[in-house]
Amino acid sequence: MTMASIGKIARRTFLLGTAAVAGGVAFGYYSYRKPFANPLKDELAEGEATFNPYVKIGSDNRITIVAPRAEMGQGSYTTLAALVCEELDVLLDQVVIEHGPSAPAYYNAAAMREGAPFPRFDESFLAESLRGTMGVVAKFVALQFTGGSTSMIDGFDRMRHAGAAARETLKQAAARRLGAQAASLTTKDGIITDPASGRALSYGDVALEAAELAPPSDITLRERKDWKLLGKPQPRKDMLAKVTGAPIYGVDVDLPDMLYGTVRMNPSPGGRMRSFDGTAALAMPGVKKIVAIDSPYGHGIGVIADNTWRAFKAAEAVTIEWDKGPIPSSSAEMEALLTEALKGTDSFSLRTLGDPDLVFADAPHDSIVEAEYDAPFLSHAAMEPMNATARLKDGLLEVWAPNQGPTLIDTVGSRITGLPKEKIRVHTTFLGGGFGRRIEPDFSDYAIRLALEAEGRPVKVTWTREEDMTHGPYRPVAKARYKASLGEKGIPRALVGSVASPSVMESAIGRYYPDIPMGGPDNALIDGAFNQPYGIENYRIDGRKVPLAVPVGFWRSVGNSYNVFMHESFIDEIAHAGGRDPLDLRRELMADFPVARAVVEKVADMAGWATPAQPGHARGLAFSLSFGTWVAEVVEISERDGAIRIENVWCAADPGLVLDPLNFKAQMMSGIVFGLSAAIGQQITFVDGAVEQSNFHDHDALRIDRCPRIEVELLENAPHMGGAGEPGTPPSMPALGNAIFALTGKRLRRLPFANEIEFA
Repeated sequence: MTMASIGKIARRTFLLGTAAVAGGVAFGYYSYRKPFANPLKDELAEGEATFNPYVKIGSDNRITIVAPRAEMGQGSYTTLAALVCEELDVLLDQVVIEHGPSAPAYYNAAAMREGAPFPRFDESFLAESLRGTMGVVAKFVALQFTGGSTSMIDGFDRMRHAGAAARETLKQAAARRLGAQAASLTTKDGIITDPASGRALSYGDVALEAAELAPPSDITLRERKDWKLLGKPQPRKDMLAKVTGAPIYGVDVDLPDMLYGTVRMNPSPGGRMRSFDGTAALAMPGVKKIVAIDSPYGHGIGVIADNTWRAFKAAEAVTIEWDKGPIPSSSAEMEALLTEALKGTDSFSLRTLGDPDLVFADAPHDSIVEAEYDAPFLSHAAMEPMNATARLKDGLLEVWAPNQGPTLIDTVGSRITGLPKEKIRVHTTFLGGGFGRRIEPDFSDYAIRLALEAEGRPVKVTWTREEDMTHGPYRPVAKARYKASLGEKGIPRALVGSVASPSVMESAIGRYYPDIPMGGPDNALIDGAFNQPYGIENYRIDGRKVPLAVPVGFWRSVGNSYNVFMHESFIDEIAHAGGRDPLDLRRELMADFPVARAVVEKVADMAGWATPAQPGHARGLAFSLSFGTWVAEVVEISERDGAIRIENVWCAADPGLVLDPLNFKAQMMSGIVFGLSAAIGQQITFVDGAVEQSNFHDHDALRIDRCPRIEVELLENAPHMGGAGEPGTPPSMPALGNAIFALTGKRLRRLPFANEIEFA
């Protein structure tokens, strides 16, 4: 796809967005400007008032902040609350934090804006127009979900405004009581004071009166220099419950009269169930029902019993005849299809510079560098098993689930039960790991289907680890071919790359909304390759969608997870072929991108790049811009008795604005460990139409005894706020591969590396 083609698409989308904003036929100005209803109004306790979807205050001075993004260990629970507290002028210790209900008021606009198919450094009229249009569309779609490292970006303005609006209406109510002007009153730690008289009122004293008032239209947010909470480390509000083992996760849900369930789905993705015989299972103690499941997410059986273990054992005892799914039988067959796609001409490109084909036509053969890279399917492998609890009683469906997409559960519940959305309640618990896996509504779908058979009793449905790991959805498999022509001083005159992979968007939308067709380019497929800040005059990355029928989804950092590995490995190969230091080449190619140069130079200083590594050691460098954050990493390794050990990782990151430096650093560390785990040994492979791996013994994460020392430094030069949850993952994989090459001379182009070398 040419830039002209994407320009036409963008212009058409921009026109729709303009119509939306300007009051055109497409959406309508009134509909766009009209705020969503405050979902908290229907859930107020006696003596409690709500000011907007994010703030509740009781007459007893109990302050509740709604942080409507999933807390899965990334710290959003605390920092989102801090955004409100900063402007509400209260301390974090003074508030209770809740996830809140499923509601369109909490839609994620930033995820759609940031997903526009342009590099983040592209601030052209067309790029900014499309981002604005995507933000308009986001409101009409109204999806509440956690993903794309956008929780802080999305909440930064709207949650601060929520705190400020509540503060100003409280001051208005207090002014009436005190006979003063609201502008003359001061606030601190939930107390409103009249300096003239010295009298004071608590927020609780005036909460009910204030909730009846409209906030002023000219609210001014605090300047950064006046922040009391933001920009500083804050104690994690979720930590006490986690370290004391409080029942906060979905798997901990315990309701009166509860039943328990599990599922067993066709092991061949997409395959149906011909028949089953549950006679033996129904004869087992505590087993209540065996239910056939026919869902967009899988086909098989569900078991209802009086405890989870009995449900597990009963599921094993059911005799089932399966049909084979539509997927290719083996990983080798899938790779062959990817290879064939790379040979073909069916592709799309979202960014083409110059005329690379013309350069290659005239390039001397000895100036050409070529390489092919491979990345496997991956499981998310979250520690908490997939689970959900559902109850259908008296015309009300309730679902308790550790999920990243509550409005998707609304849609699924309505589809299964026929109930309107107002008769569905989704309770989002803490998540024992998410990584994109828990945006999927499959575990809630199955729980709802079993609840239909439970005669009004709640059913907690828990998957075995094997059920999750052998059914996905997975990070997609990918294969890429890169080619460059080198000119003077080893600088690439042209670079082209072709990436073949299944489309995450087509697979995911096909599961979430089976009736909506999907087509066209998928920028996630080439994300992390086409949009990197390298000044190469003739440049093109194209994508080739390969439908393998294996369910694929949003694994941490999505397309960046494999594209950055491939792209940054190739940049390193170019440096080696041209006789250039990998740092110096990147610095030269980043001449027009000072933010990128700054993080690369910073991490080089941190790692002592200018100083030779000690004997038996080597370092590798990689960079990526993903989810708005510019990241450079250096991995240092050593070789001991023929095995590679990762010794140190240095990371410099620039998200533009850091709201909690310690938490941001923790997320970068987490992402690095996640990426190194995948680079070293993780893969999902297929034999006879089914997944070979089943648990942590054959899809393991980096254990603590193999974890390197990690040092993170943060810069704030970028012009836009970036995310924290995912950007640390992509550079870790190529940095490790580049270090291995520097130490051994062996270029590893296929993940995971443990298939070719041993790690200590």
